[in-house]
Amino acid sequence: MAGQDADTAGRGSQEHPGQGREADDAAVRHPGRGRAAAERVPLLTIAQEWGRIGCIGFGGPPAHIALLRKLCVDRRGWMSATEFEDGVAATGLLPGPASTQLAIFCAWRLGGPAGALIGGACFIIPGLILILGLSALFLAAHPPLWLRGAAAGTGAAVPAVALAAAVGLAPASWRRAGPARPARARWSAYLVAGGVAAALIGPYLVLTLLGSGLVEMLVRKPPAWSDRGFWRRPGGAFSRRPGEGGILLPVVAGSAAVAAGGLLSLVWVAFKVGALSYGGGFVIIPLMQHDAVVTYHWMTNAQFLDAVALGQVTPGPVVLTVGVVGYAAAGVTGALLAVFVAFAPSFIFVLAGGSRFDQVRRNGSVQAFLTGAGPAAIGAIAGATIPLALALSHLWQVGVLAMAAVWLLGLRRGVVVALVGAGVLGVIAVLAGAPVS
Repeated sequence: MAGQDADTAGRGSQEHPGQGREADDAAVRHPGRGRAAAERVPLLTIAQEWGRIGCIGFGGPPAHIALLRKLCVDRRGWMSATEFEDGVAATGLLPGPASTQLAIFCAWRLGGPAGALIGGACFIIPGLILILGLSALFLAAHPPLWLRGAAAGTGAAVPAVALAAAVGLAPASWRRAGPARPARARWSAYLVAGGVAAALIGPYLVLTLLGSGLVEMLVRKPPAWSDRGFWRRPGGAFSRRPGEGGILLPVVAGSAAVAAGGLLSLVWVAFKVGALSYGGGFVIIPLMQHDAVVTYHWMTNAQFLDAVALGQVTPGPVVLTVGVVGYAAAGVTGALLAVFVAFAPSFIFVLAGGSRFDQVRRNGSVQAFLTGAGPAAIGAIAGATIPLALALSHLWQVGVLAMAAVWLLGLRRGVVVALVGAGVLGVIAVLAGAPVS
């Protein structure tokens, strides 16, 4: 068989010598990439395969990554295992939904910019359609009793889901900090700062994330200050102090949006989710909760818990939770606007920087920033469990929360099963006469 394969490959190269040279050239330009990766995949095929993953991708980022790898590496051979793992590592360094960015990156590698747009859209749209339908049901003025019970049950499990997510992320982040005692002390400080910010000052959590990253970046990569108030790069070029330019500009613009209210406020909340969130999908919870519930009163605490649960039990990106918030704020228009703003940065990151992902991975400043922002994000996810748990309004929900915590933290079982089971318990509870708000 090996000889036949070699003969077949040889005949293919003789019949299409230009294609063979192009593939070889691509392999030279991109070490570690397979010959198949240099070939373009039809856009219709990308639409079908990425849409299929968008429909069956229950279980969050781990499930999405596994499905993409099985498709692109194992089944189709479009990408080498090395290239796929490099893509996983590079997208993990970016703010926003990492598994969505990986889906867009893989489609970009196979179909160029058009492939990225089509693949990313087909990955997102199935879950979006389902989220819109469920939002209309759960946020209706008078939903049926069984649906209210299911919502109260799934919402009761959300604090345990958030805590389990933080516990799962912590070990890798701890190892990333390194063995040095000062580095681990800073890691602990960032973790506590993120937790306190999420529990007490939700709207300003993004400043805590950025501040933790900048502090770690300055500690690990201290700038050489000049007498003109600028810092000098190793090559001699000057740049403004970190934080004086592009990093804080979105925060300043966001403050103006918050003051303006209306759809601009929704845009700012969605932008925080898509472009300023570090540490995985669950960091969106503390980034959105205070704005959605306290600042703008788009939803009640119970409805926000439902929104988080819907983002978990539906296929596709967890960040689609922002669509439920958008629906509560301004109906279907608000949901579509929020989803567009939240996912637009992911497309921009890949389209503008996909060819430079290797450089991003090797950049010491980027690595240092994420070493600080990562534990702050984990702390924020853990800290969010406090206001989420306090939002529970009935004693039976506390029992559901306890069972979910045992399932997720004690037995370490799946999130989707926990939420579905909690919803079933909620239906049973209200049909048996338990109160529901």
